[in-house]
Amino acid sequence: MAGERVLVAKVGLDGHDRGVKVVARILRDAGYEVIYTGLFQTPDTVAAAAVDEDVDAIGLSMLSGAHMTLAPLVVEKVRERGADIPVIVGGIVPDRDVHELESAGVAKILTPGATAVEVVEAIRSAIHPDEAAEPADQN
Repeated sequence: MAGERVLVAKVGLDGHDRGVKVVARILRDAGYEVIYTGLFQTPDTVAAAAVDEDVDAIGLSMLSGAHMTLAPLVVEKVRERGADIPVIVGGIVPDRDVHELESAGVAKILTPGATAVEVVEAIRSAIHPDEAAEPADQN
């Protein structure tokens, strides 16, 4: 994890930022360098920031219901810039939308109630998809 960078963003008109700030702190405490772009970003600005900052993953907080439009656009804009950066979506995502988001290139999806451990594991496994999950500490 040392040196790995994660950009977290709020895309669209969603102004609810408490959850994304909690996620940013969880990731920072887990050893990631976190770049938070703030509210009301566009897919273009997120993709540009991700490429400019040379991040290893992008986390999108989506609470507005626009996940089916905005998350695939972020994936598309990142790819247009020649980058292969995994995009993880967290927020209000109905089960019926999960498969379509994955088909559109979203690497991982976290829904309300995800634990800190699940958040960190989603990022880790998106950055390192070929590595098996590390066993949980049994102490």
